[in-house]
Amino acid sequence: MRLLLVEDNVPLADELVQGLQRQGYAIDWLADGRDAAFQAACEPYDLIILDLGLPGRPGLDVLREWRDAGLRFPVLILTARASWAERIEGLRAGADDYLAKPFHPEELFLRVQGLLRRARGLDSRAPIEVAGLRLDESRQTVWRDNEEIGLTGAEFRLLRYFMLHSNQLLSKSRLGEHLYEGDGEPDSNVLEVHVNHLRRKLGRQVIETRRGQGYCFVGLSA
Repeated sequence: MRLLLVEDNVPLADELVQGLQRQGYAIDWLADGRDAAFQAACEPYDLIILDLGLPGRPGLDVLREWRDAGLRFPVLILTARASWAERIEGLRAGADDYLAKPFHPEELFLRVQGLLRRARGLDSRAPIEVAGLRLDESRQTVWRDNEEIGLTGAEFRLLRYFMLHSNQLLSKSRLGEHLYEGDGEPDSNVLEVHVNHLRRKLGRQVIETRRGQGYCFVGLSA
């Protein structure tokens, strides 16, 4: 899952980028509201973490512009402003959640996880389960019945995206756009290697190849 962090506090941004990467997310970071307004309209982000007090343009103005343009990715607002009036203003502008500074990074990670699940119609508290497989995001492993199957970081990121988009046709370019930072998209051979590793661990039937189109995660037979 690819996220955009828009935060001008450099120490805080560094901490959040590192923490979110450990959670298995691809993170782009910007510190200016003008840059954020442009980039989010051009790149396929799964979620945006947006500070309000930004140089260039205020975060609320940027958020309103995204929503007026029909951009519907989840937005989590970060701000030092904690009054009820300001929270209501942010939610009316189109925010999906709101976190006042200071906060514990673990709370932000859980809110991000919940927003990404709810955006796909899933229970934010329950594990991701698809046809016999249960993904443990905290340990970055997958369970089949009572068997725990270890994953590398790349395999976890790919499997999580597949399970959140099960039975959907996913092109290699889409997978690359959503699993890697803007300057880190791999060639298709790298994705093929990771797909083959998942098939060896989970069974070849879980991921179908649609020649010339991409992949479809179908899970296991009931």
